[in-house]
Amino acid sequence: MAEATTVKKPATKGYFYALGRRKSVTARARLMTGKGAITINGKSAEDYFAGSKSLLSELAKPFNVLEQNNKFDVTVVVSGGGMSGQAVAIRLAISKAFVVMNEDFKQTLKRADLLGRDPREKERKKFGLKGARKQRQFTKR
Repeated sequence: MAEATTVKKPATKGYFYALGRRKSVTARARLMTGKGAITINGKSAEDYFAGSKSLLSELAKPFNVLEQNNKFDVTVVVSGGGMSGQAVAIRLAISKAFVVMNEDFKQTLKRADLLGRDPREKERKKFGLKGARKQRQFTKR
């Protein structure tokens, strides 16, 4: 029987795949051994997020927690939502891909709060109202 701390060999595809979601965003990530390059929709992460340090640090969190910097390349296809939601969805997809690769990472990522999906969604507009909750101004007299 294999030792519990070993890293799984990727399937015939050569990568580990995971899906991450946030609001209306869907991110599909592929994790493979490499030098730390993150490609999002065919562009580098720096170009895609226009050099935003906060969004780029969001992507780096799973690597920092697991101390796996510059060991893996990530290719992501993301659609929907805005930049911040996309960054969180990509972070979740990368974290899940690490768990697919090695089950021992699950505890560490869970403690760092990187495996939970944010369930908040946009509330639908109701008929008779201006928005989800906004109503017409009430006049007493």
